[in-house]
Amino acid sequence: QVQLVESGGGLVQPGGSLRLSCAASGRISSTNTMGWFRQAPGKEREFVAAIDWDGRSIQYADSAKGRFTISRDNAKHTVYLRMNNLKPEDTAVYYCAGTFPTEALIVERANYNYWGQGTQVTVSS
Repeated sequence: QVQLVESGGGLVQPGGSLRLSCAASGRISSTNTMGWFRQAPGKEREFVAAIDWDGRSIQYADSAKGRFTISRDNAKHTVYLRMNNLKPEDTAVYYCAGTFPTEALIVERANYNYWGQGTQVTVSS
């Protein structure tokens, strides 16, 4: 019954910005880790960013650090990914993911339990 739905993807020029949103519904605990992953054609799904249950612990991939910001609003059951200074190599399908209840910060893909269907981000001139 848990559902994660991403939105906000699209076509943007290099140097531009996008904000992705992920709306959660169903029996998912807010005391969990939420994360963003991405997958480019021919590549494996890779970690982008994660945020723990209260927003006090955050981890970014090196490629995202300094450009992307993850946040969550538990009252709205929504997690966000703000992406600035986008580059062509950021082009991918971006997936929202969540874990079972935990107060830990989870970054390993295999330890996420819920996944959205993804939203396409294309960075091109």
